[in-house]
Amino acid sequence: MSTHIAAPPGAIAPAVLMPGDPLRARWIAETFLEDAECYNEVRGMLGFTGTWQGHRVSVQGSGMGQPSLSIYATELFREYDVASIIRVGSCGALVPEVGLRDLVLATGACTDAGMNRLRFGGLDYAPVADFHLLRKAWEAAEGRDDVRTHTGLIFSGDQFYTPRPELMDPMVAHGVLAVEMEASALYTLAAAHRRRALAICTVSDHIVTGEEMPALEREQSFTAMVEIALAAALT
Repeated sequence: MSTHIAAPPGAIAPAVLMPGDPLRARWIAETFLEDAECYNEVRGMLGFTGTWQGHRVSVQGSGMGQPSLSIYATELFREYDVASIIRVGSCGALVPEVGLRDLVLATGACTDAGMNRLRFGGLDYAPVADFHLLRKAWEAAEGRDDVRTHTGLIFSGDQFYTPRPELMDPMVAHGVLAVEMEASALYTLAAAHRRRALAICTVSDHIVTGEEMPALEREQSFTAMVEIALAAALT
């Protein structure tokens, strides 16, 4: 049992899917896993372990933002010996060619987070996805005709309501496809602990067109993303 996760030793599988929303964690467990059992309710950040196609897998909510995700990812890596974490979340598209409900497999994650520079003494560390997970996710996505998938950079922002949206312009000019709030910290922590990490995000908002998903659809309609994440983690 760790500070923020009440699971006993062995209750969490080596592979973990990590949505930001704990209610999405429950939806994933109830929809995709067999014999799912809840191992954590501390602070309402739900965690479950079950099986998918005979493989043990866990789902753990992380909350919003890099500080919150860092707590759960660190404890999973350090206290529960988790080998891989795949973030399954939402993002906002920054370019016209990425559409609403498309998937983005994040090859790397830029950030404006102060915690990145604090960790590296003012240097700009460039965290990237685990190649094995990225390759498996791409292979799983290639076989589907129900969703479009893109690979490339994303931006992990510290502010949801940014007062300076124009700061994204140079990021877009250098190939950033979408914005979210967690992947950079996840990739950095995985590197520090010599573990694997990947962020797969569904486009729930489009910064260019102004389109957005309804709240309930954000919580419960990310089937393709979850299936691709399970295939990447467990096959």
